[in-house]
Amino acid sequence: MTNFKLGGWLFVALAIVGLAFAAPVVSAHGNDTTADDASPSDGTAADWAAWMEAQMTEHMGPGSVEWMESHMGVTVDEMAQDVADGYDNHGRYGQGHC
Repeated sequence: MTNFKLGGWLFVALAIVGLAFAAPVVSAHGNDTTADDASPSDGTAADWAAWMEAQMTEHMGPGSVEWMESHMGVTVDEMAQDVADGYDNHGRYGQGHC
C-alpha cells in the first residue's frame, strides 16, 4: 500500500511542477499578433487579396493561387471582397469555418 501512496504523491508533484512550468509559457503570448504577416483586419478588398495571395504563395508554394482558383471555382478577388464586406465569419455557403 505504501508504494501506491508514494506513486500517487509523485504523480501529484509532477503535475504541479508541470503546471507551474506551463502556465508562464502559455500566458506569455498575450493578445498581440506576433507575426509580421498579420491579416489586414480592417483592410479593403485589394488589401485582403494581396495578403491572401502572399500567404498562399509563402505557405503552399508558387502556383497555389491558380490551383485553388481552378479547383474551387472562386477567385482570390471574390474571397477578398467577401472578407472586406464582413462575411468572413460565416464561411462559404453558410458552412462556417469548421
